[in-house]
Amino acid sequence: MRRKLENMAGQDDLEQMIAGCKAGNGEAFEQLLDIYAKRCYGYFYRLTGNKAISDDLLSELFVRLVVKIGSFKDGSFESWLFKVASNIFYDYLRGKQRQKKLLEGRKAQFESAAVETGQSHDERLDELQRQLEKLDADTRELIILRFYSQLSFRELAKMRSEPIGTTLSKLHRGLEKLRKLME
Repeated sequence: MRRKLENMAGQDDLEQMIAGCKAGNGEAFEQLLDIYAKRCYGYFYRLTGNKAISDDLLSELFVRLVVKIGSFKDGSFESWLFKVASNIFYDYLRGKQRQKKLLEGRKAQFESAAVETGQSHDERLDELQRQLEKLDADTRELIILRFYSQLSFRELAKMRSEPIGTTLSKLHRGLEKLRKLME
């Protein structure tokens, strides 16, 4: 089926679809999706071995395609598309590695804090939750988004429509309040 669609979409048709995508034509995007979705999904699935992750990466690819289609110039569209897909996969791996390091660090912090206070890991987590609830809603949300949702400082600032310095300052003050409450 894929080859059939690709054959139907000759080089001229592909160039027209790409031009349509650059002009914001939704139908042109749908045609590109029809042609490349299965191959890109297969690429991600072979790399991850996970259907849900592959679906997420494929969605990210097509969102990025909408955003970056204007940067495609001449050459092989497939090469360009799979380069974008490769970048998305490596972004995913870097995020996964950051998350692993953060979780290992948090686990070590909780374990050492639990040993120091004689509390179990679960008791320490319960205490953290109680103290988080004592913070104002804005500060609590900022801390949760940063450490539990794994958002970067840049993502937080963009989401909150504020300069990154403001976000960093608010987060720092919120963590200081939380540390004092946890003592």
